[in-house]
Amino acid sequence: MAGDNGNSNKSIDPAVQEMIAKAESMNVATVWDRYEAMQPQCGFGDTGLCCRNCLQGPCRIDPFGDGPDTAICGASADVMVARGLDRAIAAGTAAHSGHARHLAHTLLKMAEGKAKDYSVKDGAKLRAVATRMNIPVEGRSDNEIALDLAKAALADFGEKDTPVMWAATVVTKDRVKVLSDLGLVPKGIDYEVSEIMHRTLYGVDADAVNLLLAGLRCGVADLAGCYMGTDLADILFGTPTPVVTEANLGTLKADAVNIAVHGHNPVLSDLMVTVAGDMKKAAESAGASGINMVGICCTGNEVMMRHGIPSCTHSVSQEMAIMTGALDAMVVDYQCIMPAVVNVAECMGTTIVTTMDICKVTGATHVEFSEEAAAEKAKEAIDIAIQNFTRRKNNGVTIPEIKTPVVAGFSLEAIVAALSKVDAEDPLKPVVDNIKAGNIRGVCLFAGCNNVKVPQDKNFTVMARKLLKENVLTVATGCGAGALMRHGFMDPANVDELCGDGLKAVLTAIGEANDLGGPLPPILHLGSCVDNSRAVALAVAVADYLGVDTDKLPVVASAAEAVSEKAVSIGAYAVAAGLPTHVGVMLPVLGSPLVTEVLTAKVKDLTGGYFIVDLDPESAADQLLRAIDERRAGLGL
Repeated sequence: MAGDNGNSNKSIDPAVQEMIAKAESMNVATVWDRYEAMQPQCGFGDTGLCCRNCLQGPCRIDPFGDGPDTAICGASADVMVARGLDRAIAAGTAAHSGHARHLAHTLLKMAEGKAKDYSVKDGAKLRAVATRMNIPVEGRSDNEIALDLAKAALADFGEKDTPVMWAATVVTKDRVKVLSDLGLVPKGIDYEVSEIMHRTLYGVDADAVNLLLAGLRCGVADLAGCYMGTDLADILFGTPTPVVTEANLGTLKADAVNIAVHGHNPVLSDLMVTVAGDMKKAAESAGASGINMVGICCTGNEVMMRHGIPSCTHSVSQEMAIMTGALDAMVVDYQCIMPAVVNVAECMGTTIVTTMDICKVTGATHVEFSEEAAAEKAKEAIDIAIQNFTRRKNNGVTIPEIKTPVVAGFSLEAIVAALSKVDAEDPLKPVVDNIKAGNIRGVCLFAGCNNVKVPQDKNFTVMARKLLKENVLTVATGCGAGALMRHGFMDPANVDELCGDGLKAVLTAIGEANDLGGPLPPILHLGSCVDNSRAVALAVAVADYLGVDTDKLPVVASAAEAVSEKAVSIGAYAVAAGLPTHVGVMLPVLGSPLVTEVLTAKVKDLTGGYFIVDLDPESAADQLLRAIDERRAGLGL
């Protein structure tokens, strides 16, 4: 492994360390520099004890009792913290549901013949989802079904008398009853976001527990948005199956037109991959060997699992892809795009291309995307990269010679298909039998981001090593998956080193039954952040098989380096689903002992799930193992 250049306190990825050192030598400011300049950060904000929700503020409450103990309006610390948390959940829900709504509109336009560059790529998934939504499928064309499904999806956003379908039909029947009894079934995805904004307004809800219950309901709406996003993407672009690819900055090529797709929605990035072949001659005419597409963040996960496109980096290190000098264009849609990429790009000669009206960045080149002219717009973005290559092709580049093999693309359908090679008549039986036998001690989902407050990837890798050795079947999404893939956790060659004997035997048996000549990878890549829905689907399938609710399963989740408000909303629905859910950075709730107690203890009596906040990855792994063992004991295992 390359030396860390003194930057191991910033990232444990040697490729990222190399680029941090280059940035330092060129005096290019990066996220780590900006974090250092921001110190010390506001202690009131850290604990959730500041409020800017009205023009009488800002208000802050002294957590030590030496200053004000209420806001000007009289809001207590408990109320202030609960309101702030609710708004974070609402923002995360708005983001995931906006992603899903975009896909629903694309499906609708496709079905109406207005978006001719799109088609139904998975008719079986279309029919399965439509059937779940009580939409007739017999004797109907894909377009007819897709039209009704798109309308049903859009109907789930507004207030309705019936439950949100993408919430009520995707959990166990027992979980529907639990959520109904607690008043946690959303009336509409957008409705819940709007209601949170209303109830957290000046002079509305001032009961912390009531606020937290509303936050959980909004979290369930987020589950609906995520699940819808997964379903519709699979229908439009294909349900992922395992694919062999690579990850890290070494996937960039000095002699090719390098294009990074960054953001979250495959509506653009999938088309870019599709049309890139048509642009190869133009790239060669510019002196390039071809077009090299790579991914960053969740858009990277989307094109990786469907097309085998390599992921070059993730989350907090997105600027490092630009620092190589080899990236000709970074084409972004929305979410998790740091505005600073424009500044770094200006230093390194990269063009940042924005494509969505809701996500423009000063200094970027904007190509307004539309589904009606999708392929044309995708080619326009690629042409910008080709033109940029002609300017930089004779310049020196610094591409770290670091990349790792990755097996990605484990949708629930792909997992069941792999298991059916072990037991064709009862595919879930091998997993359940191995859970009962202890070869699989439990299941852990790693999700979320990288946080600059943590040495990049450290929490994920430390926890994953410990859980795998303890025979915990581990799955991952989002930039958590990105962290783990860059460190070899999705390379089947590392099963012997990383996994306990029981888990090793299970992964090997499934791999050999599928004629892979070896095991499945140590950690299964489920996809992007909306694809946390696949983890829910897996848990629900196992729960239904066992005849129990999801809160009884030895299944846990961890957002070990969370950043985005989307991670908060995902955590809310994981807790609502009954899962012990770890967060590896401090949530802004410590200013309220009541809110802290509700989230980490009392909510367990309501939903079965709860938050575990632990900044030490070793200790956090131990806590997750204890939670798994508690669930096993409850099942008599």
